Amino acid sequence: MITSKNLQFSYSPQKQFRFPDIKCDDKEALLILGQSGRGKTTFLHLLALLLTPDSGNIHIGGKDLSGSSSSERTNIRAKSLGIIYQRAHFVSALSVLDNILLSSYLAGNKQDKEKAAYLAEQLGFADHLHKKTTQLSQGEQQRVSIARALMNNPNVILADEPTSSLDDNNCQKVIELLKKQAFSIGASLVVVTHDQRLKDEFPNQVFL
Repeated sequence: MITSKNLQFSYSPQKQFRFPDIKCDDKEALLILGQSGRGKTTFLHLLALLLTPDSGNIHIGGKDLSGSSSSERTNIRAKSLGIIYQRAHFVSALSVLDNILLSSYLAGNKQDKEKAAYLAEQLGFADHLHKKTTQLSQGEQQRVSIARALMNNPNVILADEPTSSLDDNNCQKVIELLKKQAFSIGASLVVVTHDQRLKDEFPNQVFL
């Protein structure tokens, strides 16, 4: 479960954000919709503990993280959060498979090649596992990012524009897989997007 209350963040006196309170229980999905400039990515980075709010609280799994140290936040990200960034971040020297397995390695978990292959099959890039990520299209890279985020059975899955580079068919597949995986592992799923195709896929919605 993830909740936030009274979150505020500013980059400068001229660029300040105040975010709505959210609550997303285990096995639930929440869609956060907003146009460009509304702070969607900033909000997700706060929830992912990548940014520290000026004020307000974030609870993950019932634990208040407002006073957590940098090392504690890093540990929580590695073991409890699955983060799908808007722009993929990969180690270019590694294969697609090794980039997926890297998340397990960094969290101190078993590197489960069978699970990586299963996720690749479900997301439609099983034929590319031994390629370099630089050889993939933007949409394929986005799907690799999703597989990597799901590898550690996170308590919370945070997705920033996970369908922005996908056609309608793959958009539907990705959202179905994200919701299916979140439900199967008992995770909370929070999707931040401006993609209007997703409005009918999520009964729980917040607008920025």
